[in-house]
Amino acid sequence: MIEWNEQQRMIQGMVRDFVQKEVVPQLDDIEYNGVPPYDILRKMIKTFGMDVMAKQNFDKQIAREKAIAAGEQVEEKKKDGASAGAGEQAAMTMIPIIELCRHCQGLVTAMGVSMGLGGGAIMSKGTTAQKERWALPLLTMEKIGAWAISEPNSGSDAFGQMKTLAKRDGEGGYIINGSKTWITNGPYADTIILICKLDEEGVAPQDRKIVSFILDKGMPGLEQSKPFKKMGIGASPTGELFLSDVKVGVDRLLGGSEDSYGRSGAKATFMQERAGVAAMALGMVERALELSVQYAKDRSQFGRPIGQNQLIQLKLAKMEVARMNLQNMVFRYLETVASGKLMTMAEASAMKLYAAQTAMEVSTEAVQIHGGYGYMRESRVEQLMRDAKILQIYAGTDEMQIIAIARDLLSRD
Repeated sequence: MIEWNEQQRMIQGMVRDFVQKEVVPQLDDIEYNGVPPYDILRKMIKTFGMDVMAKQNFDKQIAREKAIAAGEQVEEKKKDGASAGAGEQAAMTMIPIIELCRHCQGLVTAMGVSMGLGGGAIMSKGTTAQKERWALPLLTMEKIGAWAISEPNSGSDAFGQMKTLAKRDGEGGYIINGSKTWITNGPYADTIILICKLDEEGVAPQDRKIVSFILDKGMPGLEQSKPFKKMGIGASPTGELFLSDVKVGVDRLLGGSEDSYGRSGAKATFMQERAGVAAMALGMVERALELSVQYAKDRSQFGRPIGQNQLIQLKLAKMEVARMNLQNMVFRYLETVASGKLMTMAEASAMKLYAAQTAMEVSTEAVQIHGGYGYMRESRVEQLMRDAKILQIYAGTDEMQIIAIARDLLSRD
């Protein structure tokens, strides 16, 4: 794949038009004035029929699971993940991500966590009953989802330093105590995937099982903080969760057992996040380059446009190389999905590392090209620069990506 096909370009144009009409006029409100982004996202989902497609895919999966449970013969899914139209479906997911990130990366973060991480975790590891109870409203964003793993002292060592504990209550249920922080959608989440440790007597903290629960807003003992004030992605509300003797039944244990969604399930979710960062970075780099090229043509100093200066030309040329590399990464990912193959941990982490660093470098140069004007909010390149920084932090810092890449390479025979 070297370019978007005709249908994809048509969708791209429609999404771009929607963003220009519905997102850009409200950008200051959702970025800086504390207006929640969810109504805009719901409107986009309905406008492009994403809710209908989600419902259709959901119904197919539930019907298949129930048929298997009833002992009926069903066509087996290929182990490598290949399916008819998988590449096309992935492209239809990537295009809105790219177009939204040209103006508002926070919208993608809020949507991706709710639909992809929250709804996705339930669809991949939940029981059929859990999917029917919680998943569909998350997949259509009728309800808001959160995926909670980070804690105040954990950071990159999410499992090793995890202090939130679930203790068996002796009646078949659990009591959860602890806190989570930096949780996307945390202040407004209706449904929360909570990852914690099992409080097992006689088991050292580092050896305790990782278990996950599905929580609902308003449960006794669950408190959701107000949104944090952040450097960037203001359109993505972030907050804390506090849990004090939160009682849950086994029906809320993701997957129905203590081994269903542990370390491996959480790591698989991280890989999914990392692959999407390249699409996010591509949208941001495209927009930074567009704004910089136009400014280089319009801005004159010493009697000529600054675009005639070789130092500015060098910056623009490097931006274009970065844009091409990111686009090639996205296309390679789509081809991988279409062929039914899975990315290795090294590939997913390398993709995330390069994309995050590139978005930061390009957006910083965009501010530099714009000079004093680039430091002003009106230019919008300063927003791109602030938003880009989080790509180097969430879903694993740059440093953790390097470790993940090296470990994967060194573990191979």
